[in-house]
Amino acid sequence: MGVSNKTPEFLKMNPLGKVPVLETPDGPVFESNAIARYVARLKDDNPLFGSSRIEQAHVEQWMDFAATEVDPGVAWYLYPRLGYLPYVSTTEETAISSLKRSLGALNTHLASNTYLVGHAVTLADIVMTCNLYHGIARILTKTFTSDFPHVERYFWTMVNQPNFKKVIGEVKQAESAPPIPKKAAPSKEPKAKDVKKEAPKEAPKPKVVEAPAEEEAPKPKPKNPLDLLPPSKMVLDDWKRLYSNTKTNFREVAIKADGPVPQVRLWEDARDRL
Repeated sequence: MGVSNKTPEFLKMNPLGKVPVLETPDGPVFESNAIARYVARLKDDNPLFGSSRIEQAHVEQWMDFAATEVDPGVAWYLYPRLGYLPYVSTTEETAISSLKRSLGALNTHLASNTYLVGHAVTLADIVMTCNLYHGIARILTKTFTSDFPHVERYFWTMVNQPNFKKVIGEVKQAESAPPIPKKAAPSKEPKAKDVKKEAPKEAPKPKVVEAPAEEEAPKPKPKNPLDLLPPSKMVLDDWKRLYSNTKTNFREVAIKADGPVPQVRLWEDARDRL
């Protein structure tokens, strides 16, 4: 890992550089479940695939269940504690909840079935046991698995089969979960004063007191053009009253020479001056 699986020759077999890869006369096969299917099909009418079409479908079903439900739950619970992934408590809680849900479904099925499919070991049992082994041997303690007694019975029955023992040997259940990894403390860089002698402090320079600048004389405010107009003879209240009381021909009433108040004319004169 990290050496030969990164070579161009290996990447031609699996572009992700992962293991396992099975080299066959017809070409390479990667992904463990694909390899398992290929090997099992090398023998015609292999009982590991069941004895009927529906049993074959059930074998595939439980293989997918092991790969998509059990294995990810174990991985997201175990790998952060081994340091392969960043540890996040909420992620672990989600992983445990998901794993318990999956094991609960498996436990219900095994309550009335010795094996996953039919009455003999199939490829589904091989795949499921391998995924359970990864968890039970590393992180799933007795306290964890005791809620799933049928899964426990099934697992210990499978790993004690002679052909299983030849491959994985004696299996012992994890006594405790791996400890939560401690966060690495950030390295402290030595401060400058720790490695160098402090330079002598200079005497404070006397402050130069500047003479206050002479205040400028305030500039005269610009005159408002309206101030140049003569005093208005217009009485605003009379204008409002005339405007409110005149319902028709207002302009004629307001600018009559002999009218009471020629307000409109006064306003127009003021406007023209501006």
